[in-house]
Amino acid sequence: MNAAPAVEVRQHILDTAMPILLGKGFSAVGLNEILAAAGVPKGSFYHYFGSKEAFGEALLTSYFTEYVERLEALFGRQTETPAVRLMGYFEEWRTLHCADGPDGKCLAVKLGAEVSDLSEPMRVVLRRGTDEIVARIAACIEEGRADGSLAGVGDGAVTAAVLYQLWLGATLMEKIRRDRGPLDAAMATTRQMLNLPSGD
Repeated sequence: MNAAPAVEVRQHILDTAMPILLGKGFSAVGLNEILAAAGVPKGSFYHYFGSKEAFGEALLTSYFTEYVERLEALFGRQTETPAVRLMGYFEEWRTLHCADGPDGKCLAVKLGAEVSDLSEPMRVVLRRGTDEIVARIAACIEEGRADGSLAGVGDGAVTAAVLYQLWLGATLMEKIRRDRGPLDAAMATTRQMLNLPSGD
């Protein structure tokens, strides 16, 4: 039986590590735990990643690549108005973060404060990834301003940045409080900012 290509092994390590780090954070997780879960010998780790920091950069890059792809698929649904697509995004965010377990949780929330002070390269990846997300939210808002489904909403870039910051903060508060109140408040504020009728 042929060995798996290096790129597949590398991605397997990243995929295995994602839920572990979403649960425990970056500093608290050792390489041994990740490699044992992935079934990869420790000696081969440095064949794929030069250091734990380089591994962290790769993990964040992989996360944001997949996140942006999902976002583009959601915002690309031409059968729905931009307003419906945008609220669908935030509703999915609220649902995922109200659920138990790491699936679907935000790596930017989990690692942002922790690694930004520890690693400049990882902070740069976080900055680039979150900028890409905000840019796509802004494009959806501008599309809604153009077709009237988000009439009266201010500049897309400014609104998108404020909304993303609102949701990051609300998600952190949900983790602290362990109740969905902050996310519900973020949803209500989002509807107000987008001039949409109040929801549930």
